[in-house]
Amino acid sequence: MSSATLFKIAAIPGDGIGVDITEAAKQVLDKLAEVNGTFRFEYTTFDWSSKAYKARGWYMQDDWEAQLKTHDAIYFGAVGWPDVPDHISLWQMILPIRQVMNQYVNVRPTRILRGTTPPLAQLQKTPQDLDWIIIRENSEGEYAGQGGTTHGHTANAIATEVAIFTRVGIERITRFAFETAKSRPRKKLTMVTKSNAQRHGMVLWDKVFFEVAKEYDGVVEYDKMLVDAMTVRMVDHPESMDCIVATNLHADILSDLAAALAGSIGIAPSSNLDPTRSCPSMFEPIHGSAPDIAGKGIANPVGAFWSAAEMVRWLGKGELDAVADQFMEAIENVTGKPDTRTRDMGGSANTMQVTEAVCREIENVCGKK
Repeated sequence: MSSATLFKIAAIPGDGIGVDITEAAKQVLDKLAEVNGTFRFEYTTFDWSSKAYKARGWYMQDDWEAQLKTHDAIYFGAVGWPDVPDHISLWQMILPIRQVMNQYVNVRPTRILRGTTPPLAQLQKTPQDLDWIIIRENSEGEYAGQGGTTHGHTANAIATEVAIFTRVGIERITRFAFETAKSRPRKKLTMVTKSNAQRHGMVLWDKVFFEVAKEYDGVVEYDKMLVDAMTVRMVDHPESMDCIVATNLHADILSDLAAALAGSIGIAPSSNLDPTRSCPSMFEPIHGSAPDIAGKGIANPVGAFWSAAEMVRWLGKGELDAVADQFMEAIENVTGKPDTRTRDMGGSANTMQVTEAVCREIENVCGKK
């Protein structure tokens, strides 16, 4: 990689603790860039918050697409506030970004970080037993926005939610999942549907998945699970899985379960990717805006840091994988110490203390030549 490569980042802090953790992520990213010396970050901050929405009546400017496309990646904090219905913030900001920016892949890595106390420990499972990549179809399915309501203000209200599944959408997410599994040591992929009860869209998922799977015979070990049975397998036999691919809704639910099994939903990351790289991809922790602790400076920034590490990995196109790995080592060095854990992880440290501790570890770990 050429010296001091500039990465332009669109920062969208959003609501609540999203503001705190976005600032924390920028601080550790700048420290990482300073210590490494081969790249640097330039941020443009967009105030697309619910507070701004209430004041002006909109989240994003009309030319938001053009603005975002001048950046290499998007870093997102959180969205949602009690006085704005969730479907408004979701459909007027986060989902349009994912759809228009062609971010049809959502990747959620899950593993047990040092210092976490996973529920699975009670079942005598080890951290090595839970190391998954959940790949979520991010553009269609149950979140396609198709459907409607009639007689909505009467006792006979009727609402329909139409899930959209296309061969193109299923094939491209399946192929991405197989390539991801192929790149990992265990080379295993589990596909999750509900084709025993949902007889059209889910059956198409099964059909297309097994067509693509033929190309990976002997390379990737693959199997299929019904989503209800999958929840049991995730708890009882976490060591039996590696990569998981599922629909928009199913993977959304399963990834939250995965984060809880790993010890804390507050530290889980996600990546919204455009594999074609024609548009900027977006990186965000999966926790919400947490209005109850907003502005108190006690939010856990680890999910934000892990998401930032995934952003570095993506931006580097393979050349910064080692840097991202060192970044994660620095993060785990901090979570592994009781005095630098936030309250949700059993400690008493605040957001700034954890951020400063990670910056120190970046100097120790990433400064090694």
